[in-house]
Amino acid sequence: MKSPSDFEPSRMAPFAFGFVIYLLLLCSPASAQVQAPSQPELNDVHFHLTNYIQEGTDIHEFLKIMGTKVGRVAIFGIPLQQEWSYDVDGDNAPTYYLNSDAPLYYYSFTDAFIAMAYKSLSREEQQRLDPMITGFNPTDMYGADHIRRVLLTFPSVFSGIGEFSIHKEFVSAKIAGPVASLQNPALDKILDFAAESGLVVLIHNDIDTPFAKEGTPPAYAAQIRSLFKRHPKTTIIWAHIGVGRVVRPAKEQSAIIEDMLKDPAFSHVNFDISWNEVAKYVVASPTSTQAVADVINRYPDRFLFGTDEVAPSDQEKYLRVYKQYGPLWKLLTKVASDKVRKGNYERIFDEARKKVRSWESAHAK
Repeated sequence: MKSPSDFEPSRMAPFAFGFVIYLLLLCSPASAQVQAPSQPELNDVHFHLTNYIQEGTDIHEFLKIMGTKVGRVAIFGIPLQQEWSYDVDGDNAPTYYLNSDAPLYYYSFTDAFIAMAYKSLSREEQQRLDPMITGFNPTDMYGADHIRRVLLTFPSVFSGIGEFSIHKEFVSAKIAGPVASLQNPALDKILDFAAESGLVVLIHNDIDTPFAKEGTPPAYAAQIRSLFKRHPKTTIIWAHIGVGRVVRPAKEQSAIIEDMLKDPAFSHVNFDISWNEVAKYVVASPTSTQAVADVINRYPDRFLFGTDEVAPSDQEKYLRVYKQYGPLWKLLTKVASDKVRKGNYERIFDEARKKVRSWESAHAK
Protein backbone atom coordinates (compact mmCIF):
# COMPACT_ATOMS: atom_id res chain seq x y z
CA MET A 1 0.00 0.00 0.00
CA LYS A 2 1.30 3.49 -0.86
CA SER A 3 2.14 5.82 1.96
CA PRO A 4 0.65 9.36 2.09
CA SER A 5 4.02 10.77 1.03
CA ASP A 6 3.69 9.02 -2.33
CA PHE A 7 0.82 11.39 -3.12
CA GLU A 8 2.45 14.62 -2.06
CA PRO A 9 2.04 17.46 -4.61
CA SER A 10 5.79 17.57 -5.24
CA ARG A 11 5.75 13.93 -6.27
CA MET A 12 2.65 14.22 -8.39
CA ALA A 13 3.64 17.44 -10.16
CA PRO A 14 5.43 15.88 -13.18
CA PHE A 15 2.50 13.54 -13.82
CA ALA A 16 -0.04 16.32 -13.41
CA PHE A 17 1.88 18.62 -15.74
CA GLY A 18 2.03 16.00 -18.48
CA PHE A 19 -1.62 15.08 -18.03
CA VAL A 20 -2.73 18.72 -18.30
CA ILE A 21 -0.77 19.11 -21.54
CA TYR A 22 -2.40 15.93 -22.86
CA LEU A 23 -5.88 17.24 -22.07
CA LEU A 24 -5.14 20.60 -23.66
CA LEU A 25 -3.95 18.93 -26.85
CA LEU A 26 -6.98 16.66 -27.02
CA CYS A 27 -9.41 19.46 -26.29
CA SER A 28 -7.78 22.19 -28.36
CA PRO A 29 -10.26 23.65 -30.84
CA ALA A 30 -8.94 22.18 -34.06
CA SER A 31 -10.36 24.16 -36.91
CA ALA A 32 -11.65 22.56 -40.08
CA GLN A 33 -9.72 19.43 -40.92
CA VAL A 34 -7.02 19.91 -43.55
CA GLN A 35 -7.65 17.47 -46.36
CA ALA A 36 -4.76 15.42 -47.72
CA PRO A 37 -3.82 16.46 -51.26
CA SER A 38 -4.42 13.86 -53.97
CA GLN A 39 -1.30 14.91 -55.91
CA PRO A 40 1.22 16.51 -53.53
CA GLU A 41 4.37 18.08 -54.88
CA LEU A 42 6.65 16.65 -52.21
CA ASN A 43 7.05 14.72 -48.98
CA ASP A 44 9.43 15.84 -46.23
CA VAL A 45 11.69 13.31 -44.50
CA HIS A 46 13.21 15.77 -42.02
CA PHE A 47 11.10 18.21 -39.97
CA HIS A 48 11.42 19.53 -36.40
CA LEU A 49 8.11 20.60 -34.85
CA THR A 50 9.94 22.07 -31.84
CA ASN A 51 13.24 23.85 -31.23
CA TYR A 52 16.11 23.74 -28.69
CA ILE A 53 13.92 25.14 -25.90
CA GLN A 54 11.03 22.81 -26.79
CA GLU A 55 8.83 25.49 -28.31
CA GLY A 56 7.35 25.27 -31.78
CA THR A 57 4.46 25.28 -34.20
CA ASP A 58 1.07 23.98 -33.14
CA ILE A 59 0.58 20.69 -34.97
CA HIS A 60 -2.83 21.74 -36.33
CA GLU A 61 -1.29 24.92 -37.72
CA PHE A 62 1.50 22.87 -39.25
CA LEU A 63 -1.02 20.84 -41.24
CA LYS A 64 -2.31 24.12 -42.65
CA ILE A 65 1.27 25.11 -43.52
CA MET A 66 1.72 21.80 -45.34
CA GLY A 67 -1.41 22.67 -47.31
CA THR A 68 -1.85 20.90 -50.63
CA LYS A 69 1.82 21.02 -51.62
CA VAL A 70 3.17 18.59 -49.02
CA GLY A 71 1.78 15.09 -48.72
CA ARG A 72 3.57 13.47 -45.77
CA VAL A 73 6.17 14.55 -43.23
CA ALA A 74 8.52 12.71 -40.86
CA ILE A 75 7.97 14.81 -37.77
CA PHE A 76 9.97 15.03 -34.55
CA GLY A 77 11.15 17.37 -31.85
CA ILE A 78 14.75 18.05 -30.89
CA PRO A 79 16.21 15.59 -28.38
CA LEU A 80 18.32 18.26 -26.67
CA GLN A 81 17.35 21.12 -24.38
CA GLN A 82 19.48 24.24 -24.13
CA GLU A 83 20.01 24.96 -20.46
CA TRP A 84 19.33 28.48 -19.24
CA SER A 85 22.07 29.06 -16.71
CA TYR A 86 21.63 32.33 -14.88
CA ASP A 87 25.33 32.29 -13.96
CA VAL A 88 26.20 32.25 -17.67
CA ASP A 89 23.43 34.22 -19.37
CA GLY A 90 21.71 36.23 -16.67
CA ASP A 91 18.29 37.41 -17.85
CA ASN A 92 19.12 36.77 -21.53
CA ALA A 93 17.30 33.49 -22.07
CA PRO A 94 19.05 31.50 -24.84
CA THR A 95 16.84 30.01 -27.53
CA TYR A 96 19.50 28.22 -29.62
CA TYR A 97 22.60 26.19 -28.83
CA LEU A 98 24.87 28.85 -30.31
CA ASN A 99 23.36 31.54 -28.03
CA SER A 100 25.02 30.28 -24.88
CA ASP A 101 28.04 28.52 -23.36
CA ALA A 102 25.70 26.64 -21.01
CA PRO A 103 25.38 22.92 -21.76
CA LEU A 104 22.72 20.95 -23.59
CA TYR A 105 21.05 17.92 -22.05
CA TYR A 106 18.89 15.08 -23.38
CA TYR A 107 15.19 15.88 -23.11
CA SER A 108 13.16 12.67 -23.11
CA PHE A 109 9.75 14.32 -22.71
CA THR A 110 9.94 15.36 -26.36
CA ASP A 111 8.67 11.90 -27.36
CA ALA A 112 5.58 12.14 -25.16
CA PHE A 113 4.90 15.65 -26.40
CA ILE A 114 5.12 14.60 -30.07
CA ALA A 115 2.95 11.54 -29.43
CA MET A 116 0.23 13.52 -27.64
CA ALA A 117 0.22 16.22 -30.31
CA TYR A 118 -0.13 13.53 -32.99
CA LYS A 119 -2.97 11.82 -31.09
CA SER A 120 -4.87 15.12 -30.96
CA LEU A 121 -5.33 14.91 -34.76
CA SER A 122 -8.08 13.14 -36.64
CA ARG A 123 -7.24 9.70 -38.08
CA GLU A 124 -7.09 11.15 -41.59
CA GLU A 125 -4.74 13.93 -40.50
CA GLN A 126 -2.52 11.41 -38.72
CA GLN A 127 -1.96 9.56 -41.99
CA ARG A 128 0.01 12.56 -43.28
CA LEU A 129 2.60 12.38 -40.50
CA ASP A 130 5.23 9.85 -39.45
CA PRO A 131 6.36 10.71 -35.91
CA MET A 132 9.90 9.78 -34.89
CA ILE A 133 11.42 8.96 -31.48
CA THR A 134 14.34 11.22 -30.52
CA GLY A 135 14.45 11.52 -26.72
CA PHE A 136 17.10 8.90 -26.00
CA ASN A 137 20.77 9.15 -25.05
CA PRO A 138 22.88 7.30 -27.67
CA THR A 139 25.70 6.83 -25.14
CA ASP A 140 23.42 4.97 -22.72
CA MET A 141 23.17 1.18 -22.89
CA TYR A 142 19.54 1.70 -21.77
CA GLY A 143 18.86 3.90 -24.83
CA ALA A 144 17.24 1.04 -26.74
CA ASP A 145 15.01 0.33 -23.73
CA HIS A 146 13.72 3.92 -23.85
CA ILE A 147 12.74 3.44 -27.49
CA ARG A 148 11.02 0.15 -26.70
CA ARG A 149 9.03 1.78 -23.86
CA VAL A 150 7.94 4.64 -26.10
CA LEU A 151 6.59 2.21 -28.71
CA LEU A 152 4.63 0.24 -26.11
CA THR A 153 3.34 3.35 -24.33
CA PHE A 154 2.22 5.03 -27.55
CA PRO A 155 1.29 2.23 -29.99
CA SER A 156 0.31 3.12 -33.56
CA VAL A 157 2.21 6.43 -33.42
CA PHE A 158 5.91 6.16 -34.28
CA SER A 159 7.59 5.02 -37.50
CA GLY A 160 11.27 5.68 -36.80
CA ILE A 161 13.98 7.16 -34.61
CA GLY A 162 15.76 10.45 -35.21
CA GLU A 163 16.95 12.83 -36.16
CA PHE A 164 19.55 12.10 -33.49
CA SER A 165 23.19 13.14 -33.59
CA ILE A 166 26.49 11.45 -32.84
CA HIS A 167 29.27 13.74 -34.08
CA LYS A 168 27.79 17.18 -34.76
CA GLU A 169 29.81 20.37 -34.96
CA PHE A 170 29.48 22.66 -31.91
CA VAL A 171 26.75 20.42 -30.44
CA SER A 172 28.43 17.16 -29.36
CA ALA A 173 30.91 18.89 -27.06
CA LYS A 174 28.12 20.88 -25.35
CA ILE A 175 26.07 17.89 -24.27
CA ALA A 176 26.33 17.08 -20.58
CA GLY A 177 27.80 13.63 -19.88
CA PRO A 178 29.82 11.24 -22.06
CA VAL A 179 30.49 12.22 -25.68
CA ALA A 180 28.60 10.13 -28.23
CA SER A 181 30.62 7.85 -30.47
CA LEU A 182 30.04 5.77 -33.59
CA GLN A 183 31.95 2.97 -31.86
CA ASN A 184 29.84 2.87 -28.69
CA PRO A 185 28.01 -0.46 -28.23
CA ALA A 186 25.02 1.54 -26.93
CA LEU A 187 24.53 2.84 -30.47
CA ASP A 188 24.77 -0.69 -31.86
CA LYS A 189 22.03 -1.79 -29.45
CA ILE A 190 19.81 1.03 -30.70
CA LEU A 191 20.32 0.14 -34.35
CA ASP A 192 19.80 -3.56 -33.61
CA PHE A 193 16.46 -2.75 -31.98
CA ALA A 194 15.49 -0.58 -34.94
CA ALA A 195 16.07 -3.59 -37.20
CA GLU A 196 14.03 -5.84 -34.90
CA SER A 197 11.08 -3.46 -34.69
CA GLY A 198 11.20 -2.04 -38.23
CA LEU A 199 11.90 1.56 -37.17
CA VAL A 200 13.56 3.82 -39.76
CA VAL A 201 16.79 5.40 -38.48
CA LEU A 202 17.54 9.05 -39.31
CA ILE A 203 21.05 9.74 -38.05
CA HIS A 204 23.12 12.93 -38.15
CA ASN A 205 26.87 12.45 -38.20
CA ASP A 206 29.29 14.92 -39.76
CA ILE A 207 31.72 13.32 -42.16
CA ASP A 208 34.57 15.43 -40.78
CA THR A 209 35.53 17.80 -37.97
CA PRO A 210 35.13 21.59 -38.29
CA PHE A 211 38.02 23.41 -39.94
CA ALA A 212 39.77 20.17 -40.90
CA LYS A 213 43.24 20.41 -42.39
CA GLU A 214 43.55 20.14 -46.16
CA GLY A 215 44.69 16.75 -47.36
CA THR A 216 43.63 14.77 -44.29
CA PRO A 217 41.04 11.99 -44.67
CA PRO A 218 37.56 12.86 -43.33
CA ALA A 219 37.65 12.09 -39.61
CA TYR A 220 34.49 10.00 -39.41
CA ALA A 221 34.16 8.48 -42.89
CA ALA A 222 35.63 5.10 -41.97
CA GLN A 223 33.67 4.88 -38.70
CA ILE A 224 30.32 5.72 -40.27
CA ARG A 225 30.90 3.13 -43.01
CA SER A 226 31.73 0.57 -40.35
CA LEU A 227 28.60 1.38 -38.37
CA PHE A 228 26.37 1.10 -41.42
CA LYS A 229 28.01 -2.17 -42.45
CA ARG A 230 27.45 -3.68 -38.99
CA HIS A 231 23.68 -3.19 -39.34
CA PRO A 232 22.59 -4.53 -42.74
CA LYS A 233 19.01 -5.18 -41.61
CA THR A 234 18.41 -1.63 -40.37
CA THR A 235 16.86 0.92 -42.72
CA ILE A 236 19.12 3.96 -42.36
CA ILE A 237 18.90 7.51 -43.67
CA TRP A 238 22.10 9.55 -43.33
CA ALA A 239 20.99 13.12 -42.67
CA HIS A 240 22.60 15.83 -44.81
CA ILE A 241 25.03 13.24 -46.26
CA GLY A 242 27.45 14.22 -43.51
CA VAL A 243 27.60 17.95 -44.28
CA GLY A 244 27.42 20.53 -41.47
CA ARG A 245 27.22 24.25 -40.99
CA VAL A 246 31.00 24.62 -41.33
CA VAL A 247 31.82 21.00 -42.16
CA ARG A 248 32.04 21.35 -45.91
CA PRO A 249 31.75 18.47 -48.35
CA ALA A 250 35.13 16.71 -48.26
CA LYS A 251 37.06 16.39 -51.51
CA GLU A 252 36.67 12.63 -51.24
CA GLN A 253 32.98 12.87 -50.38
CA SER A 254 31.57 12.18 -53.83
CA ALA A 255 33.75 9.09 -54.13
CA ILE A 256 32.84 7.95 -50.60
CA ILE A 257 29.11 8.28 -51.27
CA GLU A 258 29.28 6.69 -54.70
CA ASP A 259 31.29 3.76 -53.33
CA MET A 260 28.50 3.18 -50.82
CA LEU A 261 25.86 3.46 -53.52
CA LYS A 262 27.63 0.86 -55.64
CA ASP A 263 28.34 -1.59 -52.81
CA PRO A 264 25.48 -4.06 -52.07
CA ALA A 265 26.66 -4.10 -48.43
CA PHE A 266 25.17 -0.59 -48.10
CA SER A 267 21.89 -1.16 -49.95
CA HIS A 268 20.02 -0.42 -46.69
CA VAL A 269 21.56 3.07 -46.45
CA ASN A 270 19.78 6.11 -47.90
CA PHE A 271 20.73 9.79 -47.99
CA ASP A 272 18.66 12.86 -47.24
CA ILE A 273 19.51 16.17 -48.93
CA SER A 274 17.81 18.29 -46.28
CA TRP A 275 18.94 21.65 -44.89
CA ASN A 276 19.69 24.95 -46.61
CA GLU A 277 23.37 24.52 -45.67
CA VAL A 278 23.51 21.43 -47.88
CA ALA A 279 21.49 23.03 -50.66
CA LYS A 280 23.89 25.96 -50.90
CA TYR A 281 26.72 23.62 -51.90
CA VAL A 282 24.57 21.74 -54.39
CA VAL A 283 23.39 24.88 -56.20
CA ALA A 284 26.64 26.84 -55.78
CA SER A 285 27.42 26.54 -59.49
CA PRO A 286 26.05 24.83 -62.59
CA THR A 287 28.94 22.36 -62.33
CA SER A 288 28.17 21.37 -58.74
CA THR A 289 24.45 21.04 -59.45
CA GLN A 290 25.08 18.87 -62.49
CA ALA A 291 27.49 16.64 -60.55
CA VAL A 292 24.89 16.00 -57.83
CA ALA A 293 22.13 15.48 -60.40
CA ASP A 294 24.25 12.91 -62.24
CA VAL A 295 24.70 10.85 -59.07
CA ILE A 296 21.01 11.02 -58.15
CA ASN A 297 19.95 10.11 -61.69
CA ARG A 298 22.18 7.01 -61.49
CA TYR A 299 20.84 6.00 -58.07
CA PRO A 300 17.33 7.49 -57.83
CA ASP A 301 16.13 5.02 -55.17
CA ARG A 302 18.61 6.13 -52.53
CA PHE A 303 17.95 9.85 -52.00
CA LEU A 304 15.15 11.67 -50.17
CA PHE A 305 14.23 15.31 -49.88
CA GLY A 306 13.81 16.96 -46.50
CA THR A 307 13.52 20.54 -45.34
CA ASP A 308 15.18 20.34 -41.90
CA GLU A 309 13.06 23.33 -40.97
CA VAL A 310 12.40 24.06 -37.29
CA ALA A 311 8.96 25.30 -36.22
CA PRO A 312 8.21 27.48 -39.27
CA SER A 313 5.49 30.11 -39.04
CA ASP A 314 4.25 29.94 -42.64
CA GLN A 315 4.52 27.94 -45.85
CA GLU A 316 7.02 30.28 -47.47
CA LYS A 317 9.53 29.72 -44.67
CA TYR A 318 8.75 26.03 -44.54
CA LEU A 319 9.41 25.43 -48.25
CA ARG A 320 12.40 27.74 -48.71
CA VAL A 321 14.84 24.81 -49.01
CA TYR A 322 12.61 23.08 -51.55
CA LYS A 323 12.66 26.22 -53.67
CA GLN A 324 16.41 26.61 -53.14
CA TYR A 325 16.82 23.22 -54.83
CA GLY A 326 15.02 24.49 -57.96
CA PRO A 327 18.12 24.16 -60.21
CA LEU A 328 18.57 20.54 -59.10
CA TRP A 329 14.96 19.54 -59.80
CA LYS A 330 15.37 20.79 -63.39
CA LEU A 331 18.33 18.47 -64.00
CA LEU A 332 16.78 15.29 -62.63
CA THR A 333 14.93 12.84 -64.82
CA LYS A 334 11.20 12.68 -64.17
CA VAL A 335 11.60 9.27 -62.53
CA ALA A 336 14.44 10.45 -60.28
CA SER A 337 12.67 13.67 -59.35
CA ASP A 338 9.47 11.84 -58.39
CA LYS A 339 11.37 9.32 -56.28
CA VAL A 340 13.51 11.88 -54.43
CA ARG A 341 10.62 14.25 -53.77
CA LYS A 342 7.94 11.65 -52.96
CA GLY A 343 8.30 8.01 -53.94
CA ASN A 344 11.25 6.93 -51.80
CA TYR A 345 9.63 8.43 -48.72
CA GLU A 346 6.40 6.55 -49.33
CA ARG A 347 8.18 3.25 -49.98
CA ILE A 348 10.38 3.46 -46.87
CA PHE A 349 7.77 4.75 -44.42
CA ASP A 350 4.90 2.58 -45.68
CA GLU A 351 7.10 -0.44 -44.98
CA ALA A 352 8.11 0.96 -41.58
CA ARG A 353 4.51 1.56 -40.55
CA LYS A 354 3.64 -2.06 -41.39
CA LYS A 355 6.65 -3.56 -39.58
CA VAL A 356 6.40 -1.38 -36.46
CA ARG A 357 2.65 -1.97 -36.05
CA SER A 358 3.31 -5.72 -36.36
CA TRP A 359 6.06 -5.55 -33.71
CA GLU A 360 3.80 -3.57 -31.38
CA SER A 361 1.00 -6.10 -31.75
CA ALA A 362 3.34 -8.98 -31.01
CA HIS A 363 4.70 -7.30 -27.87
CA ALA A 364 1.53 -5.69 -26.49
CA LYS A 365 0.73 -6.71 -22.91
